[in-house]
Amino acid sequence: MADILILVGPTASGKSSLAMAIAKEFSGDVINADSMQVYKDLRVLSARPSEADEAEVPHKLYGVLDADETCSAARWRDMAVEAIEETLAVGRLPIVCGGTGLYIQALTDGLNQVPPVDEDTRQEVRDLQAQDVAALHAALKEADPDIAAQLNATDSQRMARALEVIRSTGKSLLWWQAQAPISTPPEGWTFHILALIPPREVLYDRCNRRFDLMLEEGALEEITELEKRNLPDTLPCMRALGVPELIAYTRGEMSIEDAAEKTRMFTRRYAKRQNTWIKNQIISKKYINAQYSEKLHPEIFSFIRKTVLTDPE
Repeated sequence: MADILILVGPTASGKSSLAMAIAKEFSGDVINADSMQVYKDLRVLSARPSEADEAEVPHKLYGVLDADETCSAARWRDMAVEAIEETLAVGRLPIVCGGTGLYIQALTDGLNQVPPVDEDTRQEVRDLQAQDVAALHAALKEADPDIAAQLNATDSQRMARALEVIRSTGKSLLWWQAQAPISTPPEGWTFHILALIPPREVLYDRCNRRFDLMLEEGALEEITELEKRNLPDTLPCMRALGVPELIAYTRGEMSIEDAAEKTRMFTRRYAKRQNTWIKNQIISKKYINAQYSEKLHPEIFSFIRKTVLTDPE
């Protein structure tokens, strides 16, 4: 038997700092489950842990891929399983930390047979998702009325996923989910999920301030180096929060004020979608409805000692 802690939360919730604190307290390794923090080119814009943090506590799967690569849920799962096995082998606590829903589900529930969605379709659907949730729902209702009837009309993340699957594969996501899985969770592993969900007003304030902090920490320099590579804008790395807006600014196509405002708006929307996913898709053993601070340590550490390390169930 092996116990794995999974720490989920929206962007800017403070989960990376919490993961560090847990790792120090319980001799753990932090394993990344964020789809943008896997890229080495985006330390600042993906809010990856600092070099000092990585030197203080073992961090795995951070900055391990080049910007010209695509990291699917299946690819991440394989890397995560290997990282967890390495951590368990030396008697340390695996702490999977991130907010990418498909990654977490791939690890805890296994993977079904849905083939990769082509990038043109994905981008088309994501653009629609960002512009108008009502139009997104109408498009899904026309393309796949069965799944549209099952989903909340405001759950843009799940609707977008369903729409891109049927447009790309010609079959409903419901059909794919009914097929035999191609992978299952490793035998003997128990996942303990801790969800960090701050109040909306607190979270949005953090999202708004994050962009200014990134500029102070070198986001423009990071974008300049990335732009020199002339990578296709369809790559995941090139669609990360803030990347298209700052590239537009460096090209003289947008003011820094407009780039900042758009990035703040997209960050808030992304955090909202993450919160919706956590509440609708994740069965957590503990919810913390607060922004991370050291004041939470006694409550969280007690939960880990009683539930994760002893697993009385």
